[in-house]
Amino acid sequence: MPKTFARAAAPLYEQIRQLIVSALASGEWKPGDALPSEAALAQRFGASPGTVRRALDEMAAEHLVERRQGRGTFVATHTAPRNSYRFLRLVADDGATGFTRELLHCRRVRATAETARALQLRTAEPVIEVRRLLLRRERAVVLDDLWLPERHFEGLDSRLINAYPGTLYALFEERFGVHMVRAEEKLRAVAAGADAAALLGVAAGAPLLSVERVAYTYGDRPVELRRGLYHTQADHYLNDLN
Repeated sequence: MPKTFARAAAPLYEQIRQLIVSALASGEWKPGDALPSEAALAQRFGASPGTVRRALDEMAAEHLVERRQGRGTFVATHTAPRNSYRFLRLVADDGATGFTRELLHCRRVRATAETARALQLRTAEPVIEVRRLLLRRERAVVLDDLWLPERHFEGLDSRLINAYPGTLYALFEERFGVHMVRAEEKLRAVAAGADAAALLGVAAGAPLLSVERVAYTYGDRPVELRRGLYHTQADHYLNDLN
């Protein structure tokens, strides 16, 4: 008779990490909030402060929390200036920072089969479609198309986007309680179609970088599909590998 083996339990620090993430997902601590001290968390979870510290270190590496010297540990937030463009890796060759944004449309549509698959929805389920340009030095560098499950973003419209001074991810966090914690991207080189060429101010057929991103909130739940076309004549894609 073949032997069977019980699955080994996750290390204690990983169990604690999962418990803290569950608390974040439930809203016990919101983005920007300070977490209890390591001693308090150790008492709550019946573990040593060192084990809690290991769990928080793992979460900091995942950008779920931020360590602030002398102040403690805080839930990561997209409203912090240093996190404003955390998932946007397009860097100006001359070091210029920031973007201005031009909203082209925000409308309710039905999810295509491809969009539904990426967002784990039913085909034809309502989604919010947003199209916008990101500009640097008054020159369009990114054409962004994104789709969001309407059930998580009810009330999102052009007026709300245009009135908000920060990034979309900060808006999603503050107004809808949806915090993007990680993303997966696919990159490929493409030729500009007529529509994209006109919006980005390039010739039809010009080379562009296509970046497709699925962003996830807690629990690995996909909440955004984004397709961006990057004009990289004076910018480059930078990824810090460590």
